[in-house]
Amino acid sequence: MTHTLSTLRGGAAALLFGASVLTAAAQPMPATIDEPVTIRFYNYNLAGAGIGKDATVEMIDSFMAANPKITVEGIPTPAPDVISIVQADVIAGNGPDIAQIIFADFGYAAENFGVPALEDIVPADELAGHFGGLFPRGLELGRLDGKTYGLAYVFSTPVLFYNADLFRAAGLNPDAPPRTWDEVGVAANAITKATGKPGLLTGIFGPSSYDWLYQGFVKSNGGSVMSDDRKTLTFGGTESIEALSMMRGLAQSGAMPNSTSADSIEAMSTGNAGMFLITSAVQAVLLKGAKDKFELRSAPMPTFGDKPATPTNSGSALMIMTQDPVKQRAAWELMKHLTSDYGYNIITSKIGYVPLRQSTVESEEFLAPFLRDNPVMAPNIAQLQSLTPWQSFPGPNYRQIMTTMMTAAEQAVFGEGDIATLMTDAQANAQPLMP
Repeated sequence: MTHTLSTLRGGAAALLFGASVLTAAAQPMPATIDEPVTIRFYNYNLAGAGIGKDATVEMIDSFMAANPKITVEGIPTPAPDVISIVQADVIAGNGPDIAQIIFADFGYAAENFGVPALEDIVPADELAGHFGGLFPRGLELGRLDGKTYGLAYVFSTPVLFYNADLFRAAGLNPDAPPRTWDEVGVAANAITKATGKPGLLTGIFGPSSYDWLYQGFVKSNGGSVMSDDRKTLTFGGTESIEALSMMRGLAQSGAMPNSTSADSIEAMSTGNAGMFLITSAVQAVLLKGAKDKFELRSAPMPTFGDKPATPTNSGSALMIMTQDPVKQRAAWELMKHLTSDYGYNIITSKIGYVPLRQSTVESEEFLAPFLRDNPVMAPNIAQLQSLTPWQSFPGPNYRQIMTTMMTAAEQAVFGEGDIATLMTDAQANAQPLMP
């Protein structure tokens, strides 16, 4: 049977919301909060420790100080478990009023939990006022079928961090970092041969791989993982097979080991790897490790020859999930605060994610001084102009589809067997899981 428990739960959640949506439709959210109200904010940064949690607490506290009638109850929710926790709490009648939903779960959340589109609850002039100044490609990340169900919150694009000292040790010019995957391969092999250290580490493949990174990798070679209408899987296409074949050669050369995310971060931050293609969210850790030990630099996502790179995004969106008009107003005010110049300034300077406002980037009050002092952020900012949205697979089996694709890709690069057969078989096995 294809009707899994998650299918039934998703249907139950939608049914639970159905009646309340009809009730709320006749009750527009108020223009102001006149009586004390508490909203529940599910947030995965709060579930961690260190800079991500601290910065999030700082932003919530500043919001409540400026909005004394609104109390925000932060609910720490680990990123891998966000959707299951939200789903269970929705069914129990105690779901979030606003939630930080990772983009892999975005489509499922929007389609199953009665999430209102912002266009349906926020006055048009307010919406236009807040959307003004947001990078258009960033705004697209929270849209489905022409409506905005969330605003991109903390996210990044793929950045090629590199150790300038190891480049010099291998006879490479750190002022001319590799721009294509062929050049990455040459540099990686040179670093490994000269130093014995891994030339390249990446979150694209392996035991801690990220499908958002993989999507950008495939798209940069002209391929795709799914059709635009979200009905047909395409990750077994010729362009994917060609790209994976190139990476298998790099792995077999010994320059790119199959490493976990934690091990890769440790190696790069201690100066024991030449290059690392990963989210900019790790830059604070890498910079801290490199300080007074080695020179850390960064470059954009590599291209396949003359084809343009199409970096996809990691991260999450903020989604308003309550049907209560008063709480919708409170949640909207919080959403505006977190995605304002102030919010993106904190998110970028203290966590390492991308700011989604041009004004935040250019303002001397906000990020301009920080970006001058931290050129390692430059590729991430520049790639906002070429950003391609990370596609979330549809239906209740979306995570199984993602796992099938990523397992096959890991086997294609680090394992044995014909790559074309591995990928086309995986695609054929995953297609019946599509709705």
